[in-house]
Amino acid sequence: MLHSVRRGDGPPLVLLAGIGMAGAAWDPVADRLAGERELWAVDLPGFGGSAAFAAGAPCGVEALADSVEAFLGDAGLERPHAAGNSLGGAVALELGRRGAVASVTALSPAGFAGTTGGEFAYRSLQLTHRVSRALHVRGPRTFARPGVRRLLCGQIFARPERLSPDQAYANVVTLVDGAGFHAVLDALADFRFAGQVQVPVTIAWGTRDGLLLPSQALRARRVLPEARHLWLRGCGHVPMSDDPAQVAAVLLSGSATPVSAAVAAAPSNGGH
Repeated sequence: MLHSVRRGDGPPLVLLAGIGMAGAAWDPVADRLAGERELWAVDLPGFGGSAAFAAGAPCGVEALADSVEAFLGDAGLERPHAAGNSLGGAVALELGRRGAVASVTALSPAGFAGTTGGEFAYRSLQLTHRVSRALHVRGPRTFARPGVRRLLCGQIFARPERLSPDQAYANVVTLVDGAGFHAVLDALADFRFAGQVQVPVTIAWGTRDGLLLPSQALRARRVLPEARHLWLRGCGHVPMSDDPAQVAAVLLSGSATPVSAAVAAAPSNGGH
């Protein structure tokens, strides 16, 4: 069973983070959400407190969605709302395609890059992992100066100086210690989302995303024209700490669709 942290009260909202990150990535917005949603921050396989897939097993978006869907069943969550960032956004969209969730809010989701954008993201993440491994042994003191946090985290966060040294270091620890990083990254290399999602979808893209560049938002609009498409002004690829109020508002509005209405709109066969 996947590791998760549950808090809050209201309609359930499952939160899925990006590659190399854990459920704690949602902490900056959790207090703003917990009064209106029952939050389930879930670690994807191979990251945070969740065990990685067995060596050689499929570990792409469909396999990750399988594991989350199984988690929903084990936790007794029947068609919750789902939100995801980056890889987590792609997994949330796949769950929406299957009709396993009531709505999807995806923040800069993976799966909408062209060949050049996909290669750029792949190489960037490889480099980030190598640099993070080198810094891992130095501890939080490496991130004590805001300028250093900007230099080392600026591609992912538009405002890395808002991270505390401990928060910045925790991201490095989760990335480096995540046993699933390389296998999942390789599995994502050729992934492009091409499905139809028949539950309400909101896609929000950071205008300062330095990893999955904002031009990919235009491709997402073409692939999913029925979705609600928004910009997260001044936010980077992982926007939760860049502007917690803006991100929380998008998550609350995106998960505001009554579950009963979403169930009625879902495909009767549970997906395509």
